[in-house]
Amino acid sequence: MIRYEEWEPVYEAILADFGFDRSADEAARDVLASLTGPFDLRSLSHVRGVTVAVAGAAPSLESADCLERARRADVVIAASTAVDVLEDESVEVDCMVTDLDKNPETVRRLTERGTPVAVHAHGDNVPAVRSVVPDCVDEYVLPKTQAEPRGPVENFGGFTDGDRAAFLADHLGAESLTFVGWEFDDPSVGPIKAKKLEWAERLLHWLERRRDERFDVLDGRRDALETDALPIE
Repeated sequence: MIRYEEWEPVYEAILADFGFDRSADEAARDVLASLTGPFDLRSLSHVRGVTVAVAGAAPSLESADCLERARRADVVIAASTAVDVLEDESVEVDCMVTDLDKNPETVRRLTERGTPVAVHAHGDNVPAVRSVVPDCVDEYVLPKTQAEPRGPVENFGGFTDGDRAAFLADHLGAESLTFVGWEFDDPSVGPIKAKKLEWAERLLHWLERRRDERFDVLDGRRDALETDALPIE
């Protein structure tokens, strides 16, 4: 479990690297706070002590190996459109993590059926927050920020939907994490997305060090990671 005091220096490094505005993140957080109530984390208590599949939305998620590994996990926490892929293959998702950039209809549908959705507000998705969140069943919306938590809005660490899902699983007490549908080297993405994936790698490395666990998704990649901005001894 990461406290905000530990996360803030990393967050500041991310802001500096991308040129993002902290005040914009805080304003987005406050909009989300005005639209939601506190989320009862006890509804995800079944995550504690089990194996969690953290599903990314890369094309490899559709492979037989990834789908089988997701099925074998005790719990699945999926990022964004990974939910749609898994559900099409009859793999049950326990929680979705999203910043609302792709499939808002899935967000609404999951909350209606009682599946928690961790909705992340940041500086440039306020219109989506205002559009989608009021149509969701509030009880199943877990509001999140990358800025300082306030009111009902939580911060468990993480920067992209995928690594935020991993940090959420850690906060909830998962015994082990397995990663499916992850591709850090995607030639189809633009430079900003590529830089975000680099940060996702670094943050997962930080998380695995904190957990004293080795994530297979980082095998063969650790030595090349730039970790100066991370509190790693």
